Amino acid sequence: MPTSFTVVPVEAQGEERQRDGQQREEEDEGDERDRGTGDGIARESSPFINCAELGRGSMYEGKNMALFEEEMDSNPMVSSLLNKLANYTNLTQGVVEHEADEDSKRKEVKGPRMGTFIGVYLPCLQNILGVILFLRLTWIVGTAGVLESFIIVFMCCACTMLTAISMSAIATNGVVPAGGSYYMISRSLGPEFGGAVGLCFYLGTTFAGAMYILGTIEILLTYISPSAAIFKVADAGEETEAMLNNMRVYGTCIVILMAIVVFVGVKYVNKLALVFLACVILSIIAIYAGVIKTAFDPPDFPICLLGNRTLSKRSFDVCAKFTEINNETKTTPLWLLFCDSSLLNATCDDYFSLNNVTEIQGIPGIMSGVLTDNLWSAYSEKGSIVEKKDQPSVAGSEESKMSGLPYVFTDIMTYFTMLVGIYFPSVTGIMAGSNRSGDLKDAQKSIPTGTILAISTTSFIYLSCIVLFGACIEGVILRDKFGEAVNGNLVVGTLAWPSPWVIVIGSFFSTCGAGLQSLTGAPRLLQAIARDGIVPFIQIFGHGKANGEPTWALLLTVGICEIGILIASLDSVAPILSMFFLMCYMFVNLACAVQTLLRTPNWRPRFKYYHWTLSFVGMSLCLALMFICSWYYALIAMLIAGCIYKYIEYRGAEKEWGDGIRGLSLNAARYALLRVEDGPPHTKNWRPQLLVLLNLDNEQLVKHPRLLSFTSQLKAGKGLTIVGSVLQGIYLDKCTETHKAEENVKALMGVEKTKGFCQIVVSPNFRDGISYLIQSAGLGGMKHNTVLMAWPQSWKQAENRFSWKNFVDTVRETTSAQQALLVAKNIDLFPTNQERFTEGNIDVWWIVHDGGMLMLLPFLLRQHKVWRKCKMRIFTVAQMDDNSIQMKKDLQMFLYHLRLNAQVEVVEMFENDISAFTYEKTLMMEQRSQMLKQMQLSKNEREREAQLIHDKNTASRSAPAVEASVAAAVPEKVQMTWTKEKFVAEKHKNKDSNVSGFKDIFNMKPNQSNVRRMHTAVKLNGVVLNKSQHAQLVLLNMPGPPKNRKGDENYMEFLEVLTEGLDRVLLVRGSGREVITIYS
Repeated sequence: MPTSFTVVPVEAQGEERQRDGQQREEEDEGDERDRGTGDGIARESSPFINCAELGRGSMYEGKNMALFEEEMDSNPMVSSLLNKLANYTNLTQGVVEHEADEDSKRKEVKGPRMGTFIGVYLPCLQNILGVILFLRLTWIVGTAGVLESFIIVFMCCACTMLTAISMSAIATNGVVPAGGSYYMISRSLGPEFGGAVGLCFYLGTTFAGAMYILGTIEILLTYISPSAAIFKVADAGEETEAMLNNMRVYGTCIVILMAIVVFVGVKYVNKLALVFLACVILSIIAIYAGVIKTAFDPPDFPICLLGNRTLSKRSFDVCAKFTEINNETKTTPLWLLFCDSSLLNATCDDYFSLNNVTEIQGIPGIMSGVLTDNLWSAYSEKGSIVEKKDQPSVAGSEESKMSGLPYVFTDIMTYFTMLVGIYFPSVTGIMAGSNRSGDLKDAQKSIPTGTILAISTTSFIYLSCIVLFGACIEGVILRDKFGEAVNGNLVVGTLAWPSPWVIVIGSFFSTCGAGLQSLTGAPRLLQAIARDGIVPFIQIFGHGKANGEPTWALLLTVGICEIGILIASLDSVAPILSMFFLMCYMFVNLACAVQTLLRTPNWRPRFKYYHWTLSFVGMSLCLALMFICSWYYALIAMLIAGCIYKYIEYRGAEKEWGDGIRGLSLNAARYALLRVEDGPPHTKNWRPQLLVLLNLDNEQLVKHPRLLSFTSQLKAGKGLTIVGSVLQGIYLDKCTETHKAEENVKALMGVEKTKGFCQIVVSPNFRDGISYLIQSAGLGGMKHNTVLMAWPQSWKQAENRFSWKNFVDTVRETTSAQQALLVAKNIDLFPTNQERFTEGNIDVWWIVHDGGMLMLLPFLLRQHKVWRKCKMRIFTVAQMDDNSIQMKKDLQMFLYHLRLNAQVEVVEMFENDISAFTYEKTLMMEQRSQMLKQMQLSKNEREREAQLIHDKNTASRSAPAVEASVAAAVPEKVQMTWTKEKFVAEKHKNKDSNVSGFKDIFNMKPNQSNVRRMHTAVKLNGVVLNKSQHAQLVLLNMPGPPKNRKGDENYMEFLEVLTEGLDRVLLVRGSGREVITIYS
């Protein structure tokens, strides 16, 4: 990016300074164009570095910092850095990390900036003190008893407190933008974990909103205005269905109303929150006041018992079988419920006839000693009658029909783990503040303080209420979920002072407020995940209104919330919510523990009251609670999170957030590398660890992409793969090209599904660069043992005269390094990963023993889909003195012990005379080689003579006085003054030398050693063509290069002859060690 600065003229030197400034600006722009991007080093994008709006004038003003002015293009002054840091905001873009602020150029959005009390404490308090406290806590105490209820609440509160401690440590370890819990998990455990847990937490928060709304409707239609029900009860037994339909209709209306309130703006939700919370606090105060009042004046709430069975007072008002009216005994409405007529001699229910009707106080008071009766649990089956312990009763006949009788029945089967699942959602509001971290003035301070204070407050309220409920209320009333025994009153309301309506109204507004908080936090959470771009199909939900409100996310949240409302059963959705929240809390604890144990330099939380053992205890407790609540729900929640994790891993954008899982991977990799023995592995553990040598063109693109296709087919994602290439030049000059080449290679590796590492080396010459890669690629015990490269097709061309030299030297170096070498000839004819061979053979020509490489490679290839249907054939060559039949039997037995299925064939190749064709081909090869050498020599001489003449002319013009001394230094063959005789003599001299040289070439005789080698290549090629011309792939032993380097070019010719006429050839040269074994 070209930079600019402002020049301010001062006094008389203004014009001159302005001209200097313009010149300096032009030079800077030119330098910037020459450099490309700074010094070519990829720097971390940050809101504090490379700031576009920083003026250059402040950088270059004065001469005190002139020493650093060349670095100011990329490194700003500290003064500008501090100014940017002080003005940094965490509000602007949801959860897109703050490093991307300057790149995205988003306009800062001004919004409400809340403190600890309003922004964190109140939302947490409203979400925690929600529907369960008022609607289910008394029932849990009555069913589980005071002791077990205390254990349930203590476990859940301990879990949330430990999670809050871990969350506080993470929240104070840097700026927390909007998205709160999701941001903390994703930046600590990586995008896969963050996205999976974040989406599960979003679903949990959304369904929690549905649960709060269902609680609101239950309070409205059960305790405030039963007559408001749209669906009336026509027949006995239809109460449940009518109630569910009413909740669906009213719930839909309320969720739409709440969505409108949230859409208008978060500040209105906060204003309403104050009103709602005031009602909650008044309700709790009313409970404590009522408890105190029971000590000296208990309220009058009589309970009617038939024997030890509790009766519902919805159908009668007088708790007696008979009444005396004007000295006349008459039956009561209760009699008609159990008897077939109002007459005293009517036929009545057997149990009704045998037991008396008694009336006891439902709220005996804190001093009554009822606590001892309520200490122990009273679990029951579904449909059983709520009975009072230690109350005398006479059992009736078992055949008596109880349906339709005014007993108080249990609606669900109760047991300890089920109560844990129902209760846990009441403590799940601890993330309400962190979910709105983008709206906080100082999230690092507000989130820990507000959350821990809210948990402490609510934990005290819950634990004290358990003891007080058990000490004040009769057990049968506690187990009466809907207050049927007390005329349909809210059970906890019967304890309150001055009136039960205080609790009813307070609980109604409490659940409304909690629902609003859920509908406020959930869309922001989804918006944060969408803006991160890790889950492609939800990116549309990252958009919103101009002020940042997540409109589309709110619509989706309302839709999902409506699904929960249509379920319409508060007790059914509560355990599901527990799973999602517990999973989120578990990963918050895991994130804190991992970061603490890794001791990464960036882990510097301001909150100091944490320890990794607390995080592990919290994580273990969360996991235990998940399976205590419901093991199958826990498995389903883990399966959902696992599917989201794999989807993000497979389809999501790759992110580098410096997360703890990556740090853990680095530590594990370091530990594993130190454990791996720095030496050759055992034969049973040997597999080809490849160094793939690629050639790049002038645009830094790969010349032979199918070499990577073949690599992925050979490796199938296993073992080490290093893809390397060499750029010729100096690294300082080739830095940009190096990054471009690395990006191109990595992109192609992704397309070809080649899993491995890329390494680009810049070297003054190509030959040394290959040597550097062979020597230094890899780390410790994870080094390559095999080199894969393509055959240099253009080695015969004059413009590529060095390719064969580099190739032969590479062969020698791999041999010296004891590494195997694979050379793919005609690589562009090899199949892609999308092709499939439906038939054909992979032919192995085993000429010399190479440690078993030729046996192992076809087996590995046939693991891939491309080669799976190809059959393996092994050919070996028998000489004159060999027993070919015995060789075949031995080879079959060897393959049997190796557990390899292959067809075996022994080819007999007897000695015979060297043909004239072989002799002529060898002669032509040597003549060509000699001619090229002489042409190269004459070309070099001409270039050297022309350079000497140029130097002489330059010297004569610049220093005529030393012409004689320079002329004396020039060789005799260079003539500065030409005559006709000298010109003719020189011409004939050169012509005679050339003619004599070419006569020597045509009169030469071929070297006998070369003739024998050519004979072998020609004859072996004929045998291979006869057997394997139509094979899909031919694997051949690659002969080694000659010890005398003068024959390198002939070596290339031998290999050409050996593989002539074959489509796909893989030349294999072993490393000198065994790579396959018959032993287990």
